[in-house]
Amino acid sequence: MNKNELNMIVSTEKIWKEFYDKLKSFVQLRVSAKDDAEDIVQEVFIRIHNKIDTLKDNQKLESWIYQIARNAIIDYYRRKKEKIELRDDFKIDEDSENDAMKRLSPSIIKMIDHLPYIYKEAILLTEYKGLKQKELADSLGISLTGAKSRVQRGRKLLKEMLHDCCAFEFDSIGKLTGYCEKSKCCSRFVELRGKL
Repeated sequence: MNKNELNMIVSTEKIWKEFYDKLKSFVQLRVSAKDDAEDIVQEVFIRIHNKIDTLKDNQKLESWIYQIARNAIIDYYRRKKEKIELRDDFKIDEDSENDAMKRLSPSIIKMIDHLPYIYKEAILLTEYKGLKQKELADSLGISLTGAKSRVQRGRKLLKEMLHDCCAFEFDSIGKLTGYCEKSKCCSRFVELRGKL
């Protein structure tokens, strides 16, 4: 083992001792799954070890480490991106007695699936996975304002798709009681669902 390799190991060990707890907290604030967060921290230290010789200024060590962590978190969410899919048997409201909502449910699910990814992700994680908007912001590494904006924009796009498709009837308290298709797009989304 040459001197440079020995210095790199010592440096990596020192970084581990100094930054492990802080990095773990940093990642866990942005990734809710504990095991995934731990895997990301391990990945960060592997990247640090493999790239420590590229660090030119030791004064920038901490910001360099956190940039590696942010990139690892982004990579994690990119890998998960393709895995966020709706189950075919998913119901909008599994306990709903509302017949109109039950009939619309498959179309709404497919409409969500056709939203641009960032809005689809925001709607799925908040409306169906139950994340609060603050939790969404933390898990995606974006500001609370950015998370709120994505959810609101996703809802708006979904509402526009629904209103382009159907005319809705509501009772006096605003509960959906019925709908009438303007075009056959609701049926088309159900048909698409069967083909995908």
